[in-house]
Amino acid sequence: MSPSRRLALAAGAFLAAAPALAGCAAGFDSVVERPYSPTEAATLKTDRLTISQAFLLGPDAGGNLPAGGSSPLYLSLVNTGQAPDTLTGVTAEGVGTVKIAQPIALPVNEFVSTAGTPPKVNVEGLAKPLRGGESVKVTLQFANAGNIAIHVPVITRSREFANLPAVTGAVAPPAPAPSASQPADGGGGH
Repeated sequence: MSPSRRLALAAGAFLAAAPALAGCAAGFDSVVERPYSPTEAATLKTDRLTISQAFLLGPDAGGNLPAGGSSPLYLSLVNTGQAPDTLTGVTAEGVGTVKIAQPIALPVNEFVSTAGTPPKVNVEGLAKPLRGGESVKVTLQFANAGNIAIHVPVITRSREFANLPAVTGAVAPPAPAPSASQPADGGGGH
């Protein structure tokens, strides 16, 4: 084999391997290896609050929450101000009415979550169906910090969110159609 032919083969092999080698260079801390954290940005910080997670729980993957249904709002909050605060209300623009079980106390420098069974904050009477992937403008109303508007994603109940309580009133994804080799009645025979 001629030297130029060997050089051409070596260059071709390198170019074929380049995409795989580039993926290895990203390492274990690459963006594709990190779990998705549903937040408006990395973390929303004000002079008094840090909101590290905010999302509406949607249906199971492939399903939908019908109009009239409900969806819990999950928030992770830390009051970084000088005095205790309270989450007193929430509105969800064009989506439904938000109900808070009771005002949520935010002691100074303590992590507070709205998760629970039942969740502490719910959007009820959905004005439109939710499938997951949408973004909803939510305004959080605090006794001391005032109003803070954020856009929160609607997250499907899958992957790391699969263990959260199922949303009542959700419509399940359609069942797969039977294949041509299986009868629609399950093939139980008579």
